[in-house]
Amino acid sequence: MSVIASLKLVEFKPQNAQGRIFVRRRKLVEKIEQQIKLAADPSYAPTKLIWAADESGVQQRREVSKRIKRWWVENIDGSAQLTIRYGSKPLEILKGKNAIECENVSVIASILEAVKQAVIEGEFDTILNGQVSAVKKVKSS
Repeated sequence: MSVIASLKLVEFKPQNAQGRIFVRRRKLVEKIEQQIKLAADPSYAPTKLIWAADESGVQQRREVSKRIKRWWVENIDGSAQLTIRYGSKPLEILKGKNAIECENVSVIASILEAVKQAVIEGEFDTILNGQVSAVKKVKSS
């Protein structure tokens, strides 16, 4: 048996052919994954590489921690409110509703996992398009 006959061959169709919405989904999923890590470990701080001058003025690459803003707020009664953000603005999931109420902080990671799956499946596409078009209207005014 030849090697080619033993392989499963398919037509190449890259997923990035979906265009802008695929990029928006990927960006939102990456941010949700950061929030999941932050919910699991409050001291989580991702890093990035920057160029900075040292004492003698020589440019060097340094690793610094990125600032991550939590998407949830814990209420006095122990419950929490979670917003899903795209950029700096919370997404309006339903008309007039932009937060998810959680029983406590410990369930936030599981809720974010469910939201991440919904984003991957395309349930947030119209919400993301609405958010981006609203920002474009404000900038063009």
